[in-house]
Amino acid sequence: MDHAGTTPVRPEVVEAMLPYFTENFGNASTIYSYGREAKKALEDSREKVAQLIGADAKEIYFTSGGTEADNWALRGVAAANIKRGNHIITSAIEHHAVLHTCEDLERQGFKITFLPVDEYGLVDVKHVVDAITDKTIMVSIMHANNEIGTIEPIKAIGEAIKQKKPDIIFHTDAVQTVGKIPVDVNDLGVDLLSMSSHKIYGPKGIGALYIRKGTKISPFMTGGAQESKRRAGTENIPGIVGFGKAAELAKSELQEQYDKLIKLRDKLINGIMETIPYTRLNGHPTLRLPHNVNFSFEFIEGESMLLNLDMKGICASSGSACTSGSLDPSHVLLAIGLPHEIAHGSLRLTLGRDNTEEDVDYVLEVLPGIVNKLREMSPLFAERKEQPKNV
Repeated sequence: MDHAGTTPVRPEVVEAMLPYFTENFGNASTIYSYGREAKKALEDSREKVAQLIGADAKEIYFTSGGTEADNWALRGVAAANIKRGNHIITSAIEHHAVLHTCEDLERQGFKITFLPVDEYGLVDVKHVVDAITDKTIMVSIMHANNEIGTIEPIKAIGEAIKQKKPDIIFHTDAVQTVGKIPVDVNDLGVDLLSMSSHKIYGPKGIGALYIRKGTKISPFMTGGAQESKRRAGTENIPGIVGFGKAAELAKSELQEQYDKLIKLRDKLINGIMETIPYTRLNGHPTLRLPHNVNFSFEFIEGESMLLNLDMKGICASSGSACTSGSLDPSHVLLAIGLPHEIAHGSLRLTLGRDNTEEDVDYVLEVLPGIVNKLREMSPLFAERKEQPKNV
């Protein structure tokens, strides 16, 4: 129940990758047969990833993952466009790969606007437009939030910013949406888009940045001439092949998986709301990812829930996997207006292709008892006198 954290590599993906560890082990930059085989596999995979998001293959640049893709988008645009301006707009609920990079750029002299969100985690298009100045070079708003699952109005944002200032470069972190919902870079109107293999049943350590033709961006990795001289380093051919295969499978099964996950998600949400009082659904009720469920349970701590669920064989999260070791409450939950004590009691359940109705039934059987047990130990719960009421 933590597929937003990572996914298992599908057997078909492993099978596609295996030859490129052994017999087809060539370096794609060499001109002899082993190298040519690797180069063909590289370009075939680039085409498969491009098809998943409606891009041209020449606009796909492989990275080590979503974090590098976000870093490259922000730092690359900042470096290449400094003469035009030094202002970047983003939101308060971005993944830390974006937030921390923006904070670093701020220390280097860039001006960063961190836009607020509403109670559901939605960015207001008007707020984006109002924040634009003559120094704005970039807007970076995630396609959907990794913690609460809210899908942002990326197309509307893109249209609005291009109308006000056409030379603004628009980036979206689509790590959580690619392969889960339809993503088309031309429909969305983005210039840059980040994605990651291990969120769609591919291997870890490989991702990609979509760069629209003509976008002014500096290289992030320098050295060799790989990736059209934009991202140096010997290509991770097995990983790229795995990403390509995972992208191909995700595209072919997108609607089938979407329909299945929506059904399981809604059953999970309704079951929790009906059986556990003092509970809040976080994120938008309908404009949310098909696999995402996020709740806050009053009077208890998320970490205690995770440990108790783990003892029952259920893997879950209290937020982003990248911050699961932190004792601080989620910045996303604080941004949507939750007080610290309620934000601490959050639980994220994210479904995947192998989950079943029986899995959901098991969570609904186990979770109420865990919450009740932890609340009985809580002095805050003992003080509550009102009748149970969901919020």
